[in-house]
Amino acid sequence: MPAAEGPDPRAAVAGTRRGYDLVAGDYAAAISGELAGKPFDRALLDTIVELAAGFAIADVGCGPGHVSRYLADRGARVVVGLDLSTAMAGIGARTTGLPFVAADMTAVPLRSASLGGVVSLYAVIHLDAAARAAAYREFARVLRPGGYALIAFHTSDADTPMGGRRSMAQWWGHRVDLTFRFLDPDEETRALAAAGLEVTARLDREPLLTGEHASRRSYLVLRRAVGG
Repeated sequence: MPAAEGPDPRAAVAGTRRGYDLVAGDYAAAISGELAGKPFDRALLDTIVELAAGFAIADVGCGPGHVSRYLADRGARVVVGLDLSTAMAGIGARTTGLPFVAADMTAVPLRSASLGGVVSLYAVIHLDAAARAAAYREFARVLRPGGYALIAFHTSDADTPMGGRRSMAQWWGHRVDLTFRFLDPDEETRALAAAGLEVTARLDREPLLTGEHASRRSYLVLRRAVGG
């Protein structure tokens, strides 16, 4: 059974921001080339570029910007990266030349109905259920009617069951306070539907033998209703 969430969501946000600020350089060095070994991620990102139909795409929880760069390289007309960590957003801006903003995904600083696509890979895992619901409402708000979102998350691994979570206190020699959640795709599908995003495709997969964390993962492709 999942452990109870902490009482202060502001402290959780601050801890996540600080942790990623501290490890930003090491994290970027470790994962900036990871898409070369992730064929499912690449295929679904290509799909979002096509479905966005020339409208802007936001990479939410973008980290050091490697996904943003991939989207731009694959033909996305406008890509903007958003990350809670100022250090991560700074790395993305320096290494890609694309626009990056330090922002909380529960309060996206973009106009309503301004995007054709939202991508969020392995970022909502740091949010509790209430914050994820707020983020999903923001994803729906900034998408134009008929726009698409791609959300990916870990579902379980050898040590943590679906619905569980793991805390990290040390990362690349830094003291951090980070929580990683392993989410249930069915529960997330219901939460996304409540926000106005309906699943059009779903992919569940086992870990790849490419050096990634050995977790099971789920990818949801969602569409904002034309009348939404």
